[in-house]
Amino acid sequence: MAQRLATEYVKTCLQLTEAEMFRFFQMFVDHQVTLQVKVLENGNQEVVFQDGAGQEIILSFEKKSGLYECTGSCRLSNTLMANLMRKAVSEFKGSATVNRIYPSYTMVYYYERGTVVKIEEVKGQLVTVIYEYRDTIGLMQQMFQKREVEQEIEMIYDQINHLLDMRNTLQEPEEHQQIDTRLNELTHRLFILEA
Repeated sequence: MAQRLATEYVKTCLQLTEAEMFRFFQMFVDHQVTLQVKVLENGNQEVVFQDGAGQEIILSFEKKSGLYECTGSCRLSNTLMANLMRKAVSEFKGSATVNRIYPSYTMVYYYERGTVVKIEEVKGQLVTVIYEYRDTIGLMQQMFQKREVEQEIEMIYDQINHLLDMRNTLQEPEEHQQIDTRLNELTHRLFILEA
């Protein structure tokens, strides 16, 4: 198996409450990663994570609407730090593009709301999709919930019945012609919708 050279977290986005922020920090501390938190004047925080081997990452958390939002990038060569970041993105429902860099290729993982939605293998200019999430059940539910066509068909049937009743009560040939024209339009639309 190829040895991973580095892991790059690109376009990482985490939104944490204050309690989640504490759990996020604790996750790193539990694995002997030291951290230094610098609280800025506006409530934002800059955090430096450092493992025993000297690997260091700096993440900035901006306070927005009661949440701490971390957006940014980092490059990790240490497996422990890379795994902790992967666990954090997953556990805290983050979004990220993660490049796992190997000597002859790169595996690109796309996370949305903590879940891997796509994996690509990149070798030079060649990009191969390895995995792509498709919400088949959700798409089918949406299709079944869409009743617009059925509702329009029901409306057309009601209009046709009403026009036929009117045609039976009216005696004027001129009015019959107008009703027949409208009935022709409605039956054509009905044919299209039912096809």
